[in-house]
Amino acid sequence: MQTTSKQYDAAISQCKDIFLKKMKDYGTAWRNLRPTSLTDQIFIKAQRVKSIEEKGTQKIVDDINGEYIGIINYCIIALIQLELVNDTRVDLPYDEVANLYIKYAGQTKQLMEDKNHDYGEAWRDMRMSSLTDLILMKVFRVKQIEDNKGKTIISEGVDANYMDMINYSVFALIKLAK
Repeated sequence: MQTTSKQYDAAISQCKDIFLKKMKDYGTAWRNLRPTSLTDQIFIKAQRVKSIEEKGTQKIVDDINGEYIGIINYCIIALIQLELVNDTRVDLPYDEVANLYIKYAGQTKQLMEDKNHDYGEAWRDMRMSSLTDLILMKVFRVKQIEDNKGKTIISEGVDANYMDMINYSVFALIKLAK
């Protein structure tokens, strides 16, 4: 059995490959997306997964893996956008974006490893529907923080929620690969 770290790296590698290929096709057009638009894109993908889970069927042939990959990539875009909030460039160099992707994927993996240490890989015994619900809960938390103009009293910020959504999505991809 592969270790979580290797499985995680394989899932992120697949996501990064798709992200960078799309960047070659589209450039960094996503720089035009406001934070609320990114949150809504993540919501749409998670809601589709939940809808398919509940109905047991789907009419669009796009697989569920693609939705989790989309969630991961939109979350990484959101983290990049947070870092570049005062940067007005729309067109970013390929290497700069690739390095930012690696940076945030690495930070998110470290968070996963820290939590996995404390929680003892509890995610492995979770239902897929719970992972989906947790992603949706995190989306709604981000929406609330956005509605509050980024202010929180005691809660973690949007960046931590994006990282949690990435990690839940990676867990889903690992579980789906079995």
